[in-house]
Amino acid sequence: MNPPCSEATIPPKNARVAAIQMISTPRVEENLRTAGALIAAAAAQGAELAALPEYFPVMGRDADKFAACERDGSGPIQEFLAATARRHGIWLAGGSLPLAASVADKVSNTCLVFDPQGARVARYDKIHLFGFQKGEERYDESATIEPGRQPAAFTAPFGRVGLSICYDLRFPELFRALGEIDLLLLPAAFTEVTGRAHWEILLRARAIENQCYVLAIAQGGTHENRRQTHGNSMLIDPWGEVIARRDKGEGVVIGEIDHARIAEVRASLPALSHRVL
Repeated sequence: MNPPCSEATIPPKNARVAAIQMISTPRVEENLRTAGALIAAAAAQGAELAALPEYFPVMGRDADKFAACERDGSGPIQEFLAATARRHGIWLAGGSLPLAASVADKVSNTCLVFDPQGARVARYDKIHLFGFQKGEERYDESATIEPGRQPAAFTAPFGRVGLSICYDLRFPELFRALGEIDLLLLPAAFTEVTGRAHWEILLRARAIENQCYVLAIAQGGTHENRRQTHGNSMLIDPWGEVIARRDKGEGVVIGEIDHARIAEVRASLPALSHRVL
């Protein structure tokens, strides 16, 4: 008789995962109510992990972002995430929120992950900061955000999960640095202009080259400051096929992480084991 498997050798299980698409406002309490209702809807559909978009608790002017900024480990946004994960018994990735940086005139753009008991299991600070100018549309995140320095991932019963935020999508070396993973989370607030041109093709490329699922969680509509975000939250499989999507508007995108599918893709095209550099 074979000995029982240790915890370290138990294979990951399949799981339903959900992207929570929002159109966040400058008002934190309003956004938390919206997020709470959408997370509850995802949990009711059997989601074991739910993920929120970039800046789910506040989108407006830089002043709104600084007003909502919290110290690491305390504050109403972090308390909401922990309590909501615990209430529904799910893994919850908090998209991103502004946390205090090492300098007073900047914030960290941070994704926090909580387990079903409400304990924090991972923190990732956005490494790559968005800069873009076309006509009157201009963004310079480096003016107000302190970049992160370290990749981050966590292990759950459904596999190894890598973390990233928005503009990170354009830098494949970040995802290679995570090693072999089963699921990538990409919360974002892609602009309509850049999203229409590049969002889906980059997401599918990251899924294909890492032979893993990608859950992209977007802001999706016109915000009060007239910024337009692209939406198109989606779940992509390791072959690059989009298996669930929402174009615009608030809502839930839900689908399954299937480990047989990951194994099939990696066995038929063992690109990860063929890497040289």
